[in-house]
Amino acid sequence: MGTPEFGAIILEELSKSDFKPILVITELDKPVGRKQILSSPPVKIVAEKYNIPILQPEKLQVTSCELQELKPDLIIIAAYGQILPKEILDIPKQGCLNIHPSLLPKYRGPSPLQFTILNGAKETGVTIIKMDEKIDQGPILAKRELKIPNPKISYEKLLKELAELGANLLIETIPKWLKGEIKAIPQDESKASYTKLLKKEDGKIDWTKSAEEIERQVRAFNPWPGTFAKIQNAKSKMQNDNVKCKILKILKAEVLITPKKRKIGEIFLTDDKKLAIQTGQNCLIILKLQLEGKKQIDYNNFLLGHREIIGSILN
Repeated sequence: MGTPEFGAIILEELSKSDFKPILVITELDKPVGRKQILSSPPVKIVAEKYNIPILQPEKLQVTSCELQELKPDLIIIAAYGQILPKEILDIPKQGCLNIHPSLLPKYRGPSPLQFTILNGAKETGVTIIKMDEKIDQGPILAKRELKIPNPKISYEKLLKELAELGANLLIETIPKWLKGEIKAIPQDESKASYTKLLKKEDGKIDWTKSAEEIERQVRAFNPWPGTFAKIQNAKSKMQNDNVKCKILKILKAEVLITPKKRKIGEIFLTDDKKLAIQTGQNCLIILKLQLEGKKQIDYNNFLLGHREIIGSILN
């Protein structure tokens, strides 16, 4: 059971191992992008590649009869996106194993990768647990650490590294678990921490924060929910029309350590002509961005058509 890229990488490795799944359950195809093109989840694409039967139930409960007839020994969950009811958790003889991209009990919940980057963690890892009815609280079967060598690692790069680490750990763990060679160890509740389900508004930038914090936000929230601010539509203002605002997404940035000289949120050019924004501490250099309704672009090309934003204050 899985849906996004994290689950797809794990399914790819499982399908090439001795533990190729006999069934894949994933979420429904969904419209994607500005043109809302109906697209398959990454897990479904991998399942089709390996000719694995697929179920895409709107509600997971409707698959319980199919699973009971199938009588699986084991169910593997990797970023599925729905909570498993007890009636499904009880079906496989050897339980349901979940691969979670953090060192549990730290960063339970739906956004462990994002919070790992947001908090500037120097290490993370993957944990395999036997699932119970409480989210990410089941006993631990295996755990593997990952040192983060690149302090500027992107969300997508970290996801790939942890998915590959998790797949290898899972393939090592399954035979040991089936043979009864692993004892599940309860999590230490005193060390538990939680992440939340991210919403679009979480991506809005608070310019009173430091440039370092905002730069981590840019990496953590790309592609979802994105990191953005509101910018005045300068063309509208020049026409004495009602002042309008557009969303400005920041896709790649770096920190410029410099004394505070400007208003918080002010856009300016550095001495070497880079696009920068004043934050609560230091400045943020914008390398790649996207104006609402436009394509992603680097700052040099952006400035060719939007020079008038220099001196503006971002909200």
